Amino acid sequence: MITKFAIEYTDSHRGNGCVRTHRTDDPIEAEDFLMKLLVSGAKIRAIKHEGIDLERPQFDRMLKIAGERLAAQLLRNSLGIDAAETKHRFGFAI
Repeated sequence: MITKFAIEYTDSHRGNGCVRTHRTDDPIEAEDFLMKLLVSGAKIRAIKHEGIDLERPQFDRMLKIAGERLAAQLLRNSLGIDAAETKHRFGFAI
């Protein structure tokens, strides 16, 4: 059975260009993993859903959500505020 999401990436810290794949059936876990990739500076090569590459709008949407979650998390941690205040002040729904 094909996993729902497969994220192909290159770990930029190793410099060997080896493409790795993270697989999960959970969309939230996929977003969490994308957040980790964004923080680490890894090169995201593809996001697949049920074995098919996401089209650009869906690919961009997943990255946008991961980026917004990451920004909201950083703001909450740095300012010592909760999720409701982060949404009120900065517009992040997460």
